[in-house]
Amino acid sequence: MNKLASILMAALLGITVPAVAADYKIDPLHTNARFTLDHFATSSNVGGFYNLNGKLQYDAASKTGFVDITIPLSTLDTGRSEFTKHLQSKAFFNAAQYPDLHFVSNNWVFDNKGKVRALRGQLTMVGQTHSVTLRATKFNCYKSPMNQAQVCGGDFEAIIDRSQWGINEYLTAMPASRYVKLNIQIEAARQ
Repeated sequence: MNKLASILMAALLGITVPAVAADYKIDPLHTNARFTLDHFATSSNVGGFYNLNGKLQYDAASKTGFVDITIPLSTLDTGRSEFTKHLQSKAFFNAAQYPDLHFVSNNWVFDNKGKVRALRGQLTMVGQTHSVTLRATKFNCYKSPMNQAQVCGGDFEAIIDRSQWGINEYLTAMPASRYVKLNIQIEAARQ
């Protein structure tokens, strides 16, 4: 019996059919992660990670979602090659030993109107995993004018304490901010 026939039969018999989230593939051209870090209370250092990959699942009707994103440290760009290399060094991200950051959601938070409000999950970097909540500043789905595929995505932000992951460079001898603002933009096309 095909899937449509199964759903129709279940509806006729009054059986509840659980909603199934649609699968989406992360679009690396429209997905990135950026950060802002206070620089000794004078200015802010910024940088970004590009060419992210992963998957997303989303079902608006059942208010469920899932995202799994890999952030390659090789794509880190601060606009200054010396600073980029410094952040990739053992003192910070230790990219030689830990080439990727990884975020996996374990709970999506929706408001009473069904809007995505936050993604709760686990962020892994430098070999350590800790809980992070990414607050949604927007989330939407649309039909792509390029290929007619359904695309879903949004902008998310969080402030993390880098010392939780053992990234402690400049926290004692020359106090620099331990708090880092993350901005993650995600777009994914339905498969």
